[in-house]
Amino acid sequence: MTSKLCLVQDPAADELLESNPFALLVGMLLDQQYPMEAAFAGPKKIADRIGGVDAREIADYDPDEFAALCSKTPAIHRFPGSMAKRIQALAQLIVDDYGGDASALWTSGDPDGAEVLRRIKALPGFGEQKAKIFLALLGKQYGVTPDGWRKAAGDYGKAGSFLSVADVVDPGSLEKVRNYKKQAKAAAKAAKG
Repeated sequence: MTSKLCLVQDPAADELLESNPFALLVGMLLDQQYPMEAAFAGPKKIADRIGGVDAREIADYDPDEFAALCSKTPAIHRFPGSMAKRIQALAQLIVDDYGGDASALWTSGDPDGAEVLRRIKALPGFGEQKAKIFLALLGKQYGVTPDGWRKAAGDYGKAGSFLSVADVVDPGSLEKVRNYKKQAKAAAKAAKG
């Protein structure tokens, strides 16, 4: 780990993300149609309700009970029911393919950046862009720097950029990322006419 994570801007929630690779993966999964820091706070809400964020425990949880737990106020996401299903699908894949160890995604078999990206893209809820952002987050802030990671992460891997959660290290960088996202949305809207 290169430095303390500051994705949620809440020390306890950020510590969970820093110490638990599966929690970090769940936070990235939740980072969709929801404010970034609220999405990454989701794993802490789960941990507070069931005592941790463990892939095996979540995979084995009764789906209706897990959905209820995720929907409890404050909910883990604005779409807690569908996200509960995605989290359980993610947990099951981590259990089945990586023995319950999320960090095996980037450590098993000493993969290069392109292979780590391929593995991330194979996860439920992770498309090309989200996978590149997560790879950049791993490389820039989590100390995971396999050969070729920056190239595999594309623009998100560039040093000194403020494009995504991978670049959030404090409140100032969070604001820069927010501004970039607002500008990108405005440009996309203008392009549509």
